[in-house]
Amino acid sequence: MLLADLVAASAAIAATRSRLRKIEALAGCLARMDPDEIRIGASYLAGAPRQPRLDVGWATLRAVDVPPAETATLTLHDVDRALDGLVGISGPGSKATRLARLGELFRAATEPEQRFLRGLLLGELRQGALAGIAAQGIARAYGVDEAAVRRALMLNADLGEVAAAAATGGAEALARFTLQLFRPLGPMLASTASSVAEALEAAGGTAAVEHKLDGARVQVHRVGDEVRVFTRNLRDVTARSPEVVAVVAALPVARIVLDGEVLALRPDGRPHAFQDTMARFGSEDAQRAAARAGAILLTPFFFDVLHLDGEDLVDAPYRDRVAALDRVVPASNRVLRVVVDDPEAGDEVFAGALAAGHEGVVVKTLDTPYEAGRRGAAWRKVKPAHTLDLVVLAAEWGSGRRRGWLSNLHLGARDPEGGFVMLGKTFKGLTDQTLTWQTEQLLARETARDGIVVHVRPELVVEVAFDGVQTSTRYPGGVALRFARVKRYRPDKSPAEADTIDTVRAIAAGRR
Repeated sequence: MLLADLVAASAAIAATRSRLRKIEALAGCLARMDPDEIRIGASYLAGAPRQPRLDVGWATLRAVDVPPAETATLTLHDVDRALDGLVGISGPGSKATRLARLGELFRAATEPEQRFLRGLLLGELRQGALAGIAAQGIARAYGVDEAAVRRALMLNADLGEVAAAAATGGAEALARFTLQLFRPLGPMLASTASSVAEALEAAGGTAAVEHKLDGARVQVHRVGDEVRVFTRNLRDVTARSPEVVAVVAALPVARIVLDGEVLALRPDGRPHAFQDTMARFGSEDAQRAAARAGAILLTPFFFDVLHLDGEDLVDAPYRDRVAALDRVVPASNRVLRVVVDDPEAGDEVFAGALAAGHEGVVVKTLDTPYEAGRRGAAWRKVKPAHTLDLVVLAAEWGSGRRRGWLSNLHLGARDPEGGFVMLGKTFKGLTDQTLTWQTEQLLARETARDGIVVHVRPELVVEVAFDGVQTSTRYPGGVALRFARVKRYRPDKSPAEADTIDTVRAIAAGRR
């Protein structure tokens, strides 16, 4: 397949708001690939090269200034071989070598292909909710069951591998995907409910109500004496998590995969502020300094188990998973959980969570499997006030005492069909320390300027509190936040995990 054909399909997926047309474009493109091209092409459609580490950034690509080709000749294999040639370049002269090889690739690419390659190498391709249509696109392209594809994607997030298996081996090949220890899954996510009563009703009247901790989400894998800790973004942070490793290494098991939160606790057992946990969790230097000083330590609290001693539990109902969890993890390292069948009992758990200094509760149905990477109705979080996780789209230079800082933030909600929808601006809730940090971070992501406005790559997620949502003709989504204020930045969340414009509209309509 020519790269130009894939670029055209990618553009079609991004351009349409119709879910059906997106699926048709994805399926059509996959179906036209030769079997040995599928792993490459599917990865490109997902917005990532097949090679994991290429060490190509903005500065390198800015230096690649070559005229585009007039005729499309590059194939998918041509691009893949060129990117293979970038792997492992190091030592004296490596920068010049990398630039020369990129120059050869870009010189053979047409102007649309050059744009696509830049987005691919920088991780900036946005394919219009591709994750949401991937299973349907693969199923349609190769005539396999969508549920089988969805399960395979849950167990192996590599779209290229799953698509290639579906194309060459069908249902039998898809069924061979299993949970692989030390290969983390995307975390199961919770939707939002306005009250415990609402969440219980949605769960069918009986559910588990758990304390929602304000910590760092972790997934921990153990095989024998080896323990590895991963963040919600699937980064390996084992070296920064000795307390977590020690707890899991002491469990009476041989093989296990746990899902939970890491929290920094005060001497009285109440949690430190979220930013204190993240500061302690986010840096190896900070971890070593804290250990030397005997300062902030981390405590893991687990709420789910996905594998136990040779048995995968992702397909098991929640009640069976937590029964297994309770057998092997001590109560001191489990999230508090109470099964209730009436709202009053659930409200008592909610009040207890707030009194203990936690965010709120998560209400979980008892008969559902683990749905990695998905935000569904099986888990519903309840917090005492409205907050949203939004993405910073731009910022304005401050005036007065804020002169020299990027202050007024342009906030955007995620559009499920692709991109972000602006909801308004805020400069409230920002300390001098935060202003200094965000100015540095936003300038590093600058894409353009318009007067005092600095437009940035939509990469930073910020948690925003607000008093309500009102209709607005000023913003493209038709709604705006009232009295928005920054609670904190969320370095543990990606833009793909930001709240959607549909959620904001539901709040405005009183449905949340």
